[in-house]
Amino acid sequence: MNTLNELKCSFPARSENESFARTMVCAFAAQLDPTVEELADLRTAVSEAVTNSIVHAYRGAEPGLIAVTVRLLPQDIIYIRITDKGCGIADIGQAMQPLYSSAPAEERAGLGFTVMQSFTDRLTVTSHVGKGTTVIMRKKLRHGAE
Repeated sequence: MNTLNELKCSFPARSENESFARTMVCAFAAQLDPTVEELADLRTAVSEAVTNSIVHAYRGAEPGLIAVTVRLLPQDIIYIRITDKGCGIADIGQAMQPLYSSAPAEERAGLGFTVMQSFTDRLTVTSHVGKGTTVIMRKKLRHGAE
């Protein structure tokens, strides 16, 4: 993977940091002069991924860290990796089903992964129980050329 530019950051898994994460990713993406719609897509996808880590990764434990890596790849592709070292996901296939929530008592919509898929070109989720979860998203910025 030929990286043209890269940003790495980590922060505590606290709800106050969700807006920071999405703003940071969009500020990094600004070097490509994205459209307002492209920025909105990135903000939404990052918001969902970070919120999943905040809400689900460190249940009942002191909030751990969330690590975000953003890369600019050739052909105007933004690569976003969001990682936590939380409880992990036992069944990724089930977790990615629309309306599934591991916290139904909290009235969660269960649409986080569905939203991420809708607003990116490629979504990959890896997870290991007791070790954490990594979400990788890619989006080609088209600069309104379509």
